Amino acid sequence: MKALVTGANGFTGSHLVKALQQRGDSVVGLVRKTSDLTRLKDTEIQLVTGEITDRKALRQAMKDVDTVFHTAAFVELGLVDAAKMERVNVEGTQAVLEIAKEMEISKMVYCSTIGIYGDTKGKVVDETFERTQEDFSSAYDSTKYEAQQLVDNYAVIGFPVVSVMPSGIFGVDDPHFGPVFKLFLQGKLKLTVGGDRITGIVHVDDLVNAMILAAEKGERGEHYIISAGELPLREMFEIMSEQTGISTPAELPPAIIRLAGNIIDPIGKLLSWNPPISKERVHYLYDRCVRVDATKAREKLGWEPRSVPQVLQEITTELQSEI
Repeated sequence: MKALVTGANGFTGSHLVKALQQRGDSVVGLVRKTSDLTRLKDTEIQLVTGEITDRKALRQAMKDVDTVFHTAAFVELGLVDAAKMERVNVEGTQAVLEIAKEMEISKMVYCSTIGIYGDTKGKVVDETFERTQEDFSSAYDSTKYEAQQLVDNYAVIGFPVVSVMPSGIFGVDDPHFGPVFKLFLQGKLKLTVGGDRITGIVHVDDLVNAMILAAEKGERGEHYIISAGELPLREMFEIMSEQTGISTPAELPPAIIRLAGNIIDPIGKLLSWNPPISKERVHYLYDRCVRVDATKAREKLGWEPRSVPQVLQEITTELQSEI
Protein backbone atom coordinates (compact mmCIF):
# COMPACT_ATOMS: atom_id res chain seq x y z
CA MET A 1 0.00 0.00 0.00
CA LYS A 2 1.10 3.53 -0.68
CA ALA A 3 -0.33 5.96 1.87
CA LEU A 4 -0.43 9.70 2.39
CA VAL A 5 -0.37 10.96 5.96
CA THR A 6 -1.33 14.60 6.43
CA GLY A 7 0.22 16.11 9.55
CA ALA A 8 2.94 13.46 9.26
CA ASN A 9 5.29 15.30 11.61
CA GLY A 10 2.74 15.55 14.43
CA PHE A 11 2.26 13.30 17.44
CA THR A 12 -0.30 10.91 15.94
CA GLY A 13 0.91 11.35 12.36
CA SER A 14 4.52 10.41 13.11
CA HIS A 15 3.49 7.27 14.98
CA LEU A 16 1.27 6.34 12.06
CA VAL A 17 4.11 6.87 9.58
CA LYS A 18 6.37 4.52 11.57
CA ALA A 19 3.67 1.86 11.91
CA LEU A 20 2.94 1.92 8.17
CA GLN A 21 6.62 1.66 7.29
CA GLN A 22 7.07 -1.25 9.70
CA ARG A 23 4.36 -3.02 7.70
CA GLY A 24 6.33 -2.40 4.52
CA ASP A 25 4.03 0.32 3.20
CA SER A 26 5.33 3.27 1.21
CA VAL A 27 4.47 6.57 2.91
CA VAL A 28 4.17 10.15 1.70
CA GLY A 29 3.88 12.93 4.25
CA LEU A 30 2.40 16.39 3.78
CA VAL A 31 4.19 18.95 5.97
CA ARG A 32 4.45 22.75 6.12
CA LYS A 33 7.61 24.69 5.34
CA THR A 34 7.90 25.57 9.02
CA SER A 35 7.18 22.07 10.34
CA ASP A 36 9.50 20.58 12.94
CA LEU A 37 10.56 17.26 11.38
CA THR A 38 12.26 15.87 14.50
CA ARG A 39 9.67 13.12 14.94
CA LEU A 40 10.40 11.85 11.40
CA LYS A 41 14.19 11.73 11.64
CA ASP A 42 14.39 7.92 11.68
CA THR A 43 11.88 7.33 8.88
CA GLU A 44 12.17 6.88 5.13
CA ILE A 45 9.24 9.06 4.22
CA GLN A 46 8.70 11.01 1.01
CA LEU A 47 7.87 14.57 2.02
CA VAL A 48 5.71 17.03 0.13
CA THR A 49 5.73 20.60 1.41
CA GLY A 50 2.58 22.69 1.45
CA GLU A 51 -0.26 24.02 3.54
CA ILE A 52 -3.18 21.68 4.16
CA THR A 53 -5.33 23.94 1.96
CA ASP A 54 -2.80 23.88 -0.91
CA ARG A 55 -4.56 21.84 -3.58
CA LYS A 56 -1.51 21.71 -5.85
CA ALA A 57 0.58 20.23 -3.03
CA LEU A 58 -2.23 17.79 -2.19
CA ARG A 59 -2.38 16.58 -5.79
CA GLN A 60 1.36 16.01 -5.77
CA ALA A 61 1.18 14.21 -2.42
CA MET A 62 -1.66 11.94 -3.55
CA LYS A 63 -0.06 10.83 -6.82
CA ASP A 64 -0.24 7.00 -7.02
CA VAL A 65 -1.51 6.86 -3.43
CA ASP A 66 -4.02 4.19 -2.38
CA THR A 67 -5.02 5.42 1.07
CA VAL A 68 -5.13 8.85 2.68
CA PHE A 69 -4.88 9.23 6.46
CA HIS A 70 -5.94 12.76 7.39
CA THR A 71 -4.48 13.52 10.82
CA ALA A 72 -3.50 17.19 10.32
CA ALA A 73 -5.31 19.49 12.75
CA PHE A 74 -4.91 22.57 14.88
CA VAL A 75 -5.49 21.26 18.42
CA GLU A 76 -5.59 23.84 21.21
CA LEU A 77 -7.88 25.26 23.87
CA GLY A 78 -8.09 28.70 25.42
CA LEU A 79 -7.31 31.97 23.66
CA VAL A 80 -6.55 30.63 20.20
CA ASP A 81 -6.45 32.01 16.66
CA ALA A 82 -9.96 30.92 15.69
CA ALA A 83 -9.53 31.96 12.04
CA LYS A 84 -6.40 29.82 11.69
CA MET A 85 -8.16 26.92 13.39
CA GLU A 86 -11.05 27.25 10.93
CA ARG A 87 -8.60 27.31 8.02
CA VAL A 88 -6.73 24.20 9.12
CA ASN A 89 -9.51 22.07 10.58
CA VAL A 90 -12.38 22.93 8.24
CA GLU A 91 -10.97 24.38 5.03
CA GLY A 92 -8.08 21.93 5.18
CA THR A 93 -10.40 18.96 5.52
CA GLN A 94 -12.51 20.27 2.63
CA ALA A 95 -9.39 20.49 0.45
CA VAL A 96 -8.22 16.98 1.36
CA LEU A 97 -11.66 15.52 0.61
CA GLU A 98 -11.96 17.43 -2.66
CA ILE A 99 -8.57 16.33 -4.02
CA ALA A 100 -8.87 12.76 -2.70
CA LYS A 101 -12.15 12.40 -4.58
CA GLU A 102 -10.67 13.98 -7.68
CA MET A 103 -7.66 11.61 -7.54
CA GLU A 104 -9.99 8.61 -7.00
CA ILE A 105 -8.33 7.57 -3.75
CA SER A 106 -9.53 4.09 -2.78
CA LYS A 107 -9.88 4.82 0.96
CA MET A 108 -9.58 7.78 3.30
CA VAL A 109 -9.41 7.60 7.08
CA TYR A 110 -10.23 10.81 8.93
CA CYS A 111 -8.91 11.30 12.47
CA SER A 112 -11.79 13.06 14.22
CA THR A 113 -12.45 13.30 17.98
CA ILE A 114 -15.03 12.20 20.54
CA GLY A 115 -15.55 15.94 21.01
CA ILE A 116 -17.91 15.97 18.03
CA TYR A 117 -20.56 14.44 20.31
CA GLY A 118 -20.49 17.54 22.50
CA ASP A 119 -20.95 17.55 26.25
CA THR A 120 -22.69 14.24 27.07
CA LYS A 121 -22.98 15.40 30.70
CA GLY A 122 -21.45 12.18 31.96
CA LYS A 123 -23.65 9.88 29.90
CA VAL A 124 -21.71 7.09 28.18
CA VAL A 125 -22.49 7.22 24.46
CA ASP A 126 -21.66 5.28 21.32
CA GLU A 127 -21.55 6.19 17.63
CA THR A 128 -25.35 6.37 17.37
CA PHE A 129 -25.51 9.31 19.78
CA GLU A 130 -26.84 12.55 18.31
CA ARG A 131 -25.30 15.70 19.72
CA THR A 132 -27.63 17.53 22.11
CA GLN A 133 -25.33 20.41 23.06
CA GLU A 134 -26.60 23.35 21.02
CA ASP A 135 -23.58 25.63 21.42
CA PHE A 136 -19.88 24.82 21.25
CA SER A 137 -17.37 24.70 24.08
CA SER A 138 -14.44 26.00 22.03
CA ALA A 139 -13.22 26.88 18.56
CA TYR A 140 -11.67 23.42 18.42
CA ASP A 141 -15.03 21.87 19.28
CA SER A 142 -16.88 23.80 16.57
CA THR A 143 -14.28 23.36 13.82
CA LYS A 144 -13.92 19.62 14.32
CA TYR A 145 -17.70 19.28 14.32
CA GLU A 146 -17.95 21.24 11.07
CA ALA A 147 -15.15 19.19 9.52
CA GLN A 148 -16.96 15.99 10.49
CA GLN A 149 -20.07 17.19 8.68
CA LEU A 150 -17.98 17.64 5.53
CA VAL A 151 -16.56 14.13 5.85
CA ASP A 152 -20.00 12.62 6.38
CA ASN A 153 -21.41 14.50 3.40
CA TYR A 154 -18.68 13.11 1.14
CA ALA A 155 -19.48 9.61 2.37
CA VAL A 156 -23.14 10.13 1.48
CA ILE A 157 -22.24 10.92 -2.13
CA GLY A 158 -20.19 7.75 -2.37
CA PHE A 159 -16.64 8.72 -1.40
CA PRO A 160 -14.96 5.87 0.58
CA VAL A 161 -14.13 7.70 3.80
CA VAL A 162 -14.36 6.42 7.37
CA SER A 163 -13.84 8.29 10.64
CA VAL A 164 -12.10 7.35 13.87
CA MET A 165 -13.02 9.27 17.02
CA PRO A 166 -10.21 9.01 19.55
CA SER A 167 -10.49 10.02 23.19
CA GLY A 168 -7.42 11.43 25.00
CA ILE A 169 -4.33 10.30 23.10
CA PHE A 170 -1.45 9.27 25.39
CA GLY A 171 2.18 8.43 24.70
CA VAL A 172 5.70 9.17 25.89
CA ASP A 173 5.98 12.05 23.40
CA ASP A 174 2.42 13.26 23.96
CA PRO A 175 2.51 17.07 23.85
CA HIS A 176 -0.50 17.50 26.16
CA PHE A 177 -0.34 14.99 29.03
CA GLY A 178 3.34 14.09 28.59
CA PRO A 179 4.88 17.27 30.08
CA VAL A 180 2.61 16.99 33.14
CA PHE A 181 3.59 13.37 33.71
CA LYS A 182 7.29 14.24 33.34
CA LEU A 183 6.98 16.90 36.04
CA PHE A 184 5.26 14.38 38.29
CA LEU A 185 7.96 11.75 37.75
CA GLN A 186 10.64 14.35 38.45
CA GLY A 187 8.95 15.08 41.78
CA LYS A 188 8.22 18.65 40.70
CA LEU A 189 4.44 18.47 40.41
CA LYS A 190 3.21 19.39 43.87
CA LEU A 191 -0.18 20.84 42.90
CA THR A 192 -2.73 19.87 40.29
CA VAL A 193 -6.26 20.77 39.23
CA GLY A 194 -9.34 18.90 38.05
CA GLY A 195 -8.72 15.63 39.87
CA ASP A 196 -12.31 14.50 39.30
CA ARG A 197 -12.18 15.18 35.57
CA ILE A 198 -12.85 11.92 33.71
CA THR A 199 -10.63 11.47 30.67
CA GLY A 200 -10.93 8.83 27.98
CA ILE A 201 -7.56 7.23 27.28
CA VAL A 202 -5.99 5.53 24.27
CA HIS A 203 -2.31 4.87 23.62
CA VAL A 204 -1.19 6.59 20.43
CA ASP A 205 0.09 3.30 18.99
CA ASP A 206 -3.29 1.67 19.63
CA LEU A 207 -4.99 4.59 17.89
CA VAL A 208 -2.64 4.13 14.93
CA ASN A 209 -3.52 0.44 14.82
CA ALA A 210 -7.21 1.34 14.82
CA MET A 211 -6.67 3.73 11.90
CA ILE A 212 -4.94 1.01 9.88
CA LEU A 213 -7.74 -1.42 10.71
CA ALA A 214 -10.27 1.21 9.66
CA ALA A 215 -8.48 1.53 6.32
CA GLU A 216 -8.64 -2.23 5.85
CA LYS A 217 -12.06 -3.07 7.29
CA GLY A 218 -13.99 0.16 7.90
CA GLU A 219 -17.14 0.70 5.88
CA ARG A 220 -17.86 3.91 4.01
CA GLY A 221 -19.35 6.61 6.22
CA GLU A 222 -18.90 4.69 9.45
CA HIS A 223 -17.66 6.23 12.70
CA TYR A 224 -15.47 4.27 15.15
CA ILE A 225 -14.92 5.53 18.69
CA ILE A 226 -11.37 4.72 19.79
CA SER A 227 -10.93 4.58 23.57
CA ALA A 228 -9.43 1.95 25.86
CA GLY A 229 -11.39 3.24 28.84
CA GLU A 230 -11.44 6.22 31.15
CA LEU A 231 -10.15 7.44 34.50
CA PRO A 232 -10.34 10.57 36.63
CA LEU A 233 -7.05 12.46 36.60
CA ARG A 234 -6.58 11.75 40.31
CA GLU A 235 -6.62 8.00 39.68
CA MET A 236 -4.07 8.35 36.87
CA PHE A 237 -1.62 9.86 39.36
CA GLU A 238 -2.48 7.16 41.89
CA ILE A 239 -1.52 4.43 39.40
CA MET A 240 1.76 6.20 38.64
CA SER A 241 2.37 6.80 42.34
CA GLU A 242 1.85 3.14 43.19
CA GLN A 243 4.40 2.20 40.52
CA THR A 244 7.02 4.79 41.48
CA GLY A 245 6.46 5.66 45.13
CA ILE A 246 6.16 9.35 44.22
CA SER A 247 3.43 11.10 46.22
CA THR A 248 0.37 12.23 44.32
CA PRO A 249 0.04 16.01 43.96
CA ALA A 250 -2.36 17.99 46.12
CA GLU A 251 -5.37 19.54 44.39
CA LEU A 252 -6.19 23.23 44.28
CA PRO A 253 -9.84 24.03 45.08
CA PRO A 254 -12.03 24.49 41.97
CA ALA A 255 -13.21 27.89 43.23
CA ILE A 256 -9.65 29.23 43.10
CA ILE A 257 -9.11 27.91 39.57
CA ARG A 258 -12.41 29.37 38.35
CA LEU A 259 -11.47 32.74 39.82
CA ALA A 260 -8.02 32.55 38.23
CA GLY A 261 -9.57 31.80 34.85
CA ASN A 262 -11.81 34.86 35.10
CA ILE A 263 -8.90 37.09 36.08
CA ILE A 264 -6.31 35.78 33.62
CA ASP A 265 -8.57 35.65 30.55
CA PRO A 266 -8.64 39.42 29.90
CA ILE A 267 -4.88 39.64 30.55
CA GLY A 268 -4.30 36.94 27.94
CA LYS A 269 -6.46 38.76 25.42
CA LEU A 270 -4.65 42.02 26.07
CA LEU A 271 -1.21 40.43 25.65
CA SER A 272 -2.20 38.01 22.84
CA TRP A 273 -1.14 35.19 25.16
CA ASN A 274 -2.79 31.81 25.67
CA PRO A 275 -2.48 31.25 29.44
CA PRO A 276 -2.44 27.80 31.06
CA ILE A 277 -5.65 28.67 32.88
CA SER A 278 -8.55 30.39 31.09
CA LYS A 279 -12.35 30.32 31.15
CA GLU A 280 -12.37 27.80 28.33
CA ARG A 281 -9.89 25.49 30.01
CA VAL A 282 -11.80 25.76 33.29
CA HIS A 283 -14.97 24.76 31.44
CA TYR A 284 -13.25 21.62 30.12
CA LEU A 285 -11.85 20.83 33.57
CA TYR A 286 -14.99 21.13 35.63
CA ASP A 287 -18.12 21.47 33.50
CA ARG A 288 -17.81 19.41 30.31
CA CYS A 289 -17.87 15.61 30.50
CA VAL A 290 -17.76 13.42 27.38
CA ARG A 291 -17.87 9.67 28.02
CA VAL A 292 -17.83 7.02 25.31
CA ASP A 293 -18.14 3.30 24.57
CA ALA A 294 -15.69 1.83 22.02
CA THR A 295 -17.38 -1.57 21.65
CA LYS A 296 -18.01 -1.05 17.93
CA ALA A 297 -14.31 -0.71 17.07
CA ARG A 298 -13.51 -3.87 19.01
CA GLU A 299 -16.30 -5.88 17.37
CA LYS A 300 -16.27 -4.52 13.81
CA LEU A 301 -12.57 -3.81 13.34
CA GLY A 302 -11.11 -6.43 15.66
CA TRP A 303 -9.34 -3.68 17.59
CA GLU A 304 -7.57 -4.87 20.76
CA PRO A 305 -6.05 -1.97 22.72
CA ARG A 306 -3.92 -2.25 25.83
CA SER A 307 -5.80 -1.50 29.06
CA VAL A 308 -5.82 1.94 30.67
CA PRO A 309 -3.59 0.84 33.61
CA GLN A 310 -1.19 -0.74 31.11
CA VAL A 311 -1.05 2.49 29.08
CA LEU A 312 -0.12 4.51 32.16
CA GLN A 313 2.34 1.92 33.49
CA GLU A 314 4.16 1.68 30.14
CA ILE A 315 4.38 5.44 29.81
CA THR A 316 5.67 5.74 33.37
CA THR A 317 8.40 3.15 32.74
CA GLU A 318 9.50 4.78 29.48
CA LEU A 319 9.51 8.31 30.89
CA GLN A 320 11.49 7.22 33.93
CA SER A 321 14.14 5.78 31.65
CA GLU A 322 14.49 9.19 29.98
CA ILE A 323 14.66 11.26 33.14
